[in-house]
Amino acid sequence: MVNGAEVNHANAASFPHCKLIKWCTESGCSAFWHATPEKFYIEACDDGANDVLVIDRVSTEMTLAGIKDIPPSGVTRPICGIMGTIRLVAGMYLIVITRKRKVGDLFGHTVWKALEFDVISYKKTILHLTDFQMQDNKAFLSMLRNVLNTDGFYFCTDYDLTHTQQRLSNTSPDFQEMSLLERADQRFMWNGNLLREITAQPELHKFAFPVIHGFIVMNPCCINGKVFEWILISRRSCFRAGVRYYVRGIDSEGHAANFVETEQIVQYNNARVSFVQTRGSMPFFWSQRPNLKYKPKPQISTDTNHMDGFRRHFESQVLIYGKQVILNLVNQKGSELPLEQAFAKMVNGMENGLIKYIAFDFHKECSKMRWHRLQILVDAVSDMQEEFGYFMVSSDGKVMSEQSGTFRSNCMDCLDRTNVIQSLLARRSLQSQLQRMGVLHVGQKIEEQADFEKIYKNAWADNANACAKQYAGTGALKTDFTRTGKRTHWGLVMDGWNSMIRYYKNNFSDGFRQDSIDLFLGNYTVDETDGLTPLHMQKDWKFLLLPVIMVVAFSMCIICLLMAGDTWTETLAYVLFWGMASALTAAVIVVNGREFVDAPKLVQKEKMD
Repeated sequence: MVNGAEVNHANAASFPHCKLIKWCTESGCSAFWHATPEKFYIEACDDGANDVLVIDRVSTEMTLAGIKDIPPSGVTRPICGIMGTIRLVAGMYLIVITRKRKVGDLFGHTVWKALEFDVISYKKTILHLTDFQMQDNKAFLSMLRNVLNTDGFYFCTDYDLTHTQQRLSNTSPDFQEMSLLERADQRFMWNGNLLREITAQPELHKFAFPVIHGFIVMNPCCINGKVFEWILISRRSCFRAGVRYYVRGIDSEGHAANFVETEQIVQYNNARVSFVQTRGSMPFFWSQRPNLKYKPKPQISTDTNHMDGFRRHFESQVLIYGKQVILNLVNQKGSELPLEQAFAKMVNGMENGLIKYIAFDFHKECSKMRWHRLQILVDAVSDMQEEFGYFMVSSDGKVMSEQSGTFRSNCMDCLDRTNVIQSLLARRSLQSQLQRMGVLHVGQKIEEQADFEKIYKNAWADNANACAKQYAGTGALKTDFTRTGKRTHWGLVMDGWNSMIRYYKNNFSDGFRQDSIDLFLGNYTVDETDGLTPLHMQKDWKFLLLPVIMVVAFSMCIICLLMAGDTWTETLAYVLFWGMASALTAAVIVVNGREFVDAPKLVQKEKMD
């Protein structure tokens, strides 16, 4: 199979209530679903393996059996892998991958992108449910599909995608003997909650694999006639995961919202290098709840001990990545200024020599299309980047150098401004790496390699879009600069369009998206024995009445303009009356904006505050 080839079994024969699933690492082998109304059978893909995972559809128990125990009859349906299981109102469901695409080969291991999924009920019918339960179950299924339809799920059946090259190198022989599920970095294993039952039974680990969420691109490149593999991997954390305005700051454990680890890898002549950066929300307790305003005012919590969570966050970052250089790109004026000041104050309060804080007002420095001024920041951190270095393994497997620290970049969303800066720092590291590996000649610059520059810039822009869609619901802003190296007027127009789409989604659909993520990751669990779920929360009367009044008043104002009265004074009086009624109603709606946005229903209140 070549890059871009797809394994598509979505149009396979329809399946009965009993199925056998089989999946393999080989691109030509997928899955089968065989007949018995009581059980699912899943066959391991290991060469010569005779084990079969049996899931009892009534008791939900998972056990091992042999191939000889598979019923010989039944209709088959191929799939590409198992995502996991989850309990909803109607009972247990099995989530499977039904279509995948090959991204490329990482050190001889095939990396796949999961494209389509199916959610299959253990139960043969849902007629035992009440009408309310059926509605809830349908809503929960919609939430699962909302997450599964969010682009960016990747997996490898025989390689650990959750760890960086340096972390994998610094492991013990015992670690290497562990299954992929045991050794996976739980921060980036997005199906960890779905695989709880399988993970609890080590003998079943061979039937599943970790799935990460984020972005992966793998490109064969050529400079000076030398072919190398250039790879970009962004791993999105499943701790404190969510959508743009409903998940900001950190939780009590120190997990930051929208935390993403991005690793740039180069492989040439069996040697490989890796450079890692991170991004994440400003790690203290703050919120920015949508309220119908274009840019809600951020609020810093006044009744929480910020330093506890702040300290936990950076202690874990130093433990995992080494020294930290914080690049805070928020505005140093207006509503963002208090956040920048609070961040700087907390870093100073830690008095940790391993953590350095740099504030760079991205919008001020680059105003009026002065994008060349980003070089000011790149030059300011150049000595620190040289000190941190990068991870490198020679062609004979010897570790030549390690990365001793990372840049932790953030803006408000950790999307647009952050991605621009990360791409510039990654290019600077790549310049040094390619020269050291002998790909670039002395004095050559990456910017002069037109073909590679196009690949590089487009990949980083695609990375920005992927991270932005997963967190904010739209493609990234400022990608024209990432793709072309300059800001364009068309880019500004597209930024305006994406900003409008973000406004709509953040106010009128992100509550559902947040609920979907919380259900998928296990932050909210469904109990079949419960009565009404939080989905049945009643809206206040204002939510129903005021929009109707506003629409009626505005419509009457337009009608009065189009159908003039006997005199202009009469027409003016009607227009003023209905116009004032419309404006006053709109003002009341805006003042009570939080009651009119689509807010999460499942999550605990403290998570959103």
